[in-house]
Amino acid sequence: MTANADEQLGFIFGRRSIRLYSPAAVTEAVVQKLLEAAMAAPSAAAKDPWRFVVIRNRQKLSALAAALPNGQMLADAALGIAVCGDLQAAHGEQLSYLLQDCSAAIENLLLCAHVLGLGACWLGVHPREERINALKKILSLPPSVIPVSCVAIGYPAETKEPRTRFNRDYVHSDSW
Repeated sequence: MTANADEQLGFIFGRRSIRLYSPAAVTEAVVQKLLEAAMAAPSAAAKDPWRFVVIRNRQKLSALAAALPNGQMLADAALGIAVCGDLQAAHGEQLSYLLQDCSAAIENLLLCAHVLGLGACWLGVHPREERINALKKILSLPPSVIPVSCVAIGYPAETKEPRTRFNRDYVHSDSW
């Protein structure tokens, strides 16, 4: 591997969960890029079951922060994006495919946010019923739409060093 490869992969190692944000607003053009990156993710049978709710309303962000035990940063974020999946649109209407597709979209969104100079934090919603029900109510989601996560986004007011959590003990060759 060359130094150039390490440099090119730096955006992956530099992406960290950011929980403190400056008060700066995020433009619609930037949100559009985040959503384009999210929707560039792979999807089982190209079904694209992902659906996104962009939340800027302060009251809704505060309600989401209260509904998610580790989501307090949403109250101060410039915006939140609820990543949801429409079960009727998922490959074979299978929950597992919906979750995999939405997770790929979330990772693309997080990497894009980092490249654009934003901070972001992935907050899990699914499979916790109380979280799912809270987001369904707060965001007025239709019955077939399942909230998978909520991502807090804003310009960072903290910095974290790049890292990897690589652990050789988690790797097996050819068999367990």
